[in-house]
Amino acid sequence: MKQIFVINGSPRPAGNTSFLLKSFIDGTEKNNAKVNLIDSHHINLKYCNGCLRCNLIKRCSISDDEWPELSKKILDSDVLVFASPVYFHHLTAPVKKILDRFRSFVKVQITEQSLDHIPWQEWDKDFVLLLSMGSSSDEDAKPVIDLFKYMTKILGPKNRLHVITATRLGVIKQISMKKEELRILYKKLELPEEFAEEDNFKNNRILEDCFQLGEKLSAI
Repeated sequence: MKQIFVINGSPRPAGNTSFLLKSFIDGTEKNNAKVNLIDSHHINLKYCNGCLRCNLIKRCSISDDEWPELSKKILDSDVLVFASPVYFHHLTAPVKKILDRFRSFVKVQITEQSLDHIPWQEWDKDFVLLLSMGSSSDEDAKPVIDLFKYMTKILGPKNRLHVITATRLGVIKQISMKKEELRILYKKLELPEEFAEEDNFKNNRILEDCFQLGEKLSAI
């Protein structure tokens, strides 16, 4: 049975990110995978303080929060899912706080040119990014995607990154709206109403892509 660890970075229970995430999880249920879902906004987690002790003890030195339990779930998982809206070209702050603590999974060596990152153990995992954004272009998500390309690379050459981006989503539940609802919304947002049909098709396709990816990655 595949172990799937999901980090929800959205502060909105009915936000567009939640719809992406629900479709993905629905897909995993086809294979009865074990899904562990956390809300990044409601976990007790301190900030990485750059103490560098993890270079010596091979784990994070901060132990009076939920990181020991959280890091074990991350290490034990086959699939890591990060679902987040894109705020100012990046993930939400609670997700970034989690990613900063990933520092403890690697030894960092200063070199004359830059830094070498050496994982304590090489990972072989599927990483998933489910990103929703108000922009009409997924270029808005490029800083996030570039970070994950780098991160998955340094954690092990066998890691695989899967990215689904959903664009032009300015209000909650928009990805689930029907064509007529989108036309009314776009008129208020001063967007061309003819986008409604195109976006309705695109949004439904994205939700189906999330479902299919969940089904695919949960298969044994």
